[in-house]
Amino acid sequence: MASAQTTPAAQPGPRLGLRERKKIQTRQAIRAAAYRLFEEQGYDATPVDRIAEAADVSPSTVFRYFPTKEDIVLTDEYDPVMEAALRARPADEPALTAVRRTLVENLSGVLGTNSPEMRMRTRLIRDVPALRARSGEGMAGSVDMIRTVLAERSGRSADDFEVRMVTTAVLATMQEALMAWVDEGQTGDPLDFIGHALDVLERGLTL
Repeated sequence: MASAQTTPAAQPGPRLGLRERKKIQTRQAIRAAAYRLFEEQGYDATPVDRIAEAADVSPSTVFRYFPTKEDIVLTDEYDPVMEAALRARPADEPALTAVRRTLVENLSGVLGTNSPEMRMRTRLIRDVPALRARSGEGMAGSVDMIRTVLAERSGRSADDFEVRMVTTAVLATMQEALMAWVDEGQTGDPLDFIGHALDVLERGLTL
């Protein structure tokens, strides 16, 4: 879903300006403070003003970056990385293969077992009802992004029925794979769980 693991590995591209770098640093500081406090005293027992104090910012600054406490957990900076990586995949590559390779090659540092943020984030989404209820809303942007890219790759409209079904199935499957990883004590590599889940999709949902 913090430490230096909060954002994906740096991607090639133009250097960000000082203002943008400071925004990213502030987001990271707020999220890192929040995750540390969630670990120490629990999600529900951690008010936003305490997060602001720990991050050395004002509560209004926290709300400027994250409109609600839930957003601290549910929002991230991964979509632009995934979008760029998907667009760079070979045009004739099947959709599920393209998604799989994008995850392995570009988000392994985020999803890997050495990411404290991912471990905490997935536990919180499973255990906190408010987060579990809103997690679907948080996926809306990812759904739109992947649907657009897969539509372009297949020469179809983003509103095409099959494009919509494939996109929704892929993201829901990935989310459920991560929940299964949490249920099994977060042992093993979450990418293995996601890979197994995509295998199930690829073979046609047979048991």
